[in-house]
Amino acid sequence: MPASAPSPVPPPVSGLLSDADKGSIGITLVREALQGARARGHDTDALLRRAGIRPDLLASDRARVSAASYARLWSALADEMDDEFFGMDRHPMRRGSYRLMCHSVLGSTTLEQALQRMLGFLRLVLDDLHATLECRDGRARIVLHEVGDPPRMFARATFFMLVHGLACWLVARRMPLLEAGFAGPEPAAAADYRVRFCEQACFDQPRSWIAFDAAWLARPVRQDEAALRVFLRGAPANLLVRWRDDGSLGARIRRRLRPLAPADWPDLPALAATLHLSVTTVQRRLRDEGQSYQRVRDGLRRDLALQLLGQGEPGLSVAAVGERLGFEETSAFHRAFKKWTGVSPGAYRQALPRVTGSSG
Repeated sequence: MPASAPSPVPPPVSGLLSDADKGSIGITLVREALQGARARGHDTDALLRRAGIRPDLLASDRARVSAASYARLWSALADEMDDEFFGMDRHPMRRGSYRLMCHSVLGSTTLEQALQRMLGFLRLVLDDLHATLECRDGRARIVLHEVGDPPRMFARATFFMLVHGLACWLVARRMPLLEAGFAGPEPAAAADYRVRFCEQACFDQPRSWIAFDAAWLARPVRQDEAALRVFLRGAPANLLVRWRDDGSLGARIRRRLRPLAPADWPDLPALAATLHLSVTTVQRRLRDEGQSYQRVRDGLRRDLALQLLGQGEPGLSVAAVGERLGFEETSAFHRAFKKWTGVSPGAYRQALPRVTGSSG
């Protein structure tokens, strides 16, 4: 754990994360992404290295990788397999399919029309999964229908990410999900699913769905061809992290802490005062989200470490990274980072590609 605040000499870490607060991804989802490629005999270690992820991290259940590295892995897998659905359907979603779907919906007048076109396109491309748009009692639901053997949870989530992410981009705003339901038992990566979709995600449901306010269906499509060219540079990998659920109290707290140096992060009573909530209310609401204030701070410090080591100032030493994050001793930073990710800060940095492309 970090020691008390260091001297105020190091500059704050504000601006290191984008407004989307990309964060990090649990190693369980890395394993899930690789499963289809491994089953088909692809060199998954080489794919991991291309993404800047050390293959030995797969053995550490607590390991996490940066969202940028995970997005690079998605792109590498799609290229290697020529399948943007990663071998999770009997019919491959050939590279470029998502681009065609984007073009097919760009001329839509409303989000409802765009969603119907999306779902129609995916029904033509995939054999084992398709979805329908249903409306009732002021709520719209995209309901997944499965053909044949039950798919993996990762396949269900990927389908929804492709649709929901594009919908958000089309209306130029995150469309908050009111609920998400998934068939099948709760996975080890349930927390990551809730971050991506919504805190109200539940499992062991008869069918899988995502639900949102039906008023969104009437919103106009705001994007054009020029914007699409920019969007497609990182798609579909950028959809993993760009349209996360930012409505939880934990996400609100991260946004308040992020512009500050860790040495200036408030204690719980001071934070509660800025939120105009009591300490008890903050603790209860965070507990309902499976969080605590300490866990939020530790998670943000971890993600800032990943960002500084991966995309920080050129020449910034590991010791300097630790100092900026509030560690008085480099050895303490090494221990914490290895606990977070399964490797040392230096090993993590060495694994990163020398030149990285856009990750959305």
